[in-house]
Amino acid sequence: MQALVKYAPGPGNMEIREVPEPSPGAGQIKIKVGHAGICGSDIHIYHSDIAIPVRPPVTVGHEFSGVITQLGEGVEGFCVGDRVVSQTAFSFCETCVYCRTGYYNLCPSRRTLGYWYDGIFAPYTVVPADRVLKIPDGVSDVSAAMSEPLACVCHAVYDLCRIVPGDLVLVTGSGAVGIMAMQVAKAHGAAVIITGTNADEPRLAPAKQLGADLTVNIERENLAEIITDHTAGNGADVVLECSGAAPAIDGALNLIKRQGYFTQIGLPGTKIEFDIAKICFKEIRFTGSLGSIRSSWEQSLTLQAMGTVNLAPLADTHLPLREWKEAFRRFEAKEGCKVFLDPQG
Repeated sequence: MQALVKYAPGPGNMEIREVPEPSPGAGQIKIKVGHAGICGSDIHIYHSDIAIPVRPPVTVGHEFSGVITQLGEGVEGFCVGDRVVSQTAFSFCETCVYCRTGYYNLCPSRRTLGYWYDGIFAPYTVVPADRVLKIPDGVSDVSAAMSEPLACVCHAVYDLCRIVPGDLVLVTGSGAVGIMAMQVAKAHGAAVIITGTNADEPRLAPAKQLGADLTVNIERENLAEIITDHTAGNGADVVLECSGAAPAIDGALNLIKRQGYFTQIGLPGTKIEFDIAKICFKEIRFTGSLGSIRSSWEQSLTLQAMGTVNLAPLADTHLPLREWKEAFRRFEAKEGCKVFLDPQG
């Protein structure tokens, strides 16, 4: 079968290759990939500027939905034909303090689908049954394929942050993750301002349609004045930073209130500079966020099933697997909100 493979370390070194069709081992499930989304970390793998361990040659990709085609020995609770998604933490030690407390996303031995184990930019993938979740009735296959980034947002908000009704939440970055974060914050009863640049204009419109109280193009409008006007000069209660851009991070530290919550969701990919004294002087609760845990996935699917979060409008770009270079280019150029590859095409 044809798969998109990171075949060697270093920038680039990615191409379509013929690889064997996988078979499930004991305790594993084989899934026919239906919809496969491109994540920013896939771009980082392409450029080789990501800290998460990668083991070439490996089929990349990890955001997907699909249908079970084969069950490995000993698998129970699933049937061939079930619509499913899968967590990305393919393996972890299960004995360290992080695994034992449910935060296996921080396990030093965690190895990830599409990084260390063959991922989903291929017609079929194999994953441990323990990582698989059924897609609820009423949730479309394409929406379910975005469960992974939504699960990351749920982990950042539910586990690492505090949003209460009436808060003003500033979401920096209006890509798919930013729009998801906006919707989750709205579900907490917050008012939300989401920001972008000129390049993000096509994304700010759907953000508004999906519930943002205010969208701000920071290249045309004065965000500081807007935040001041809406908070009587106190600053935003919460910042959900989804862009990973150094100017956005440093700027948001100026706009958050004293003792506010700042959760870093976007990965910069490289070292950045910001004024850490702002964190100290304001006593900001600043935290990073990495991936997701099982409860995050359950929250992600529940929010979709309840209609609290609407992901379908984000899926605006679909290309066949053979056009992966164009898909990556569009992703990096911010042409479209969520870009998908069709592994069957």
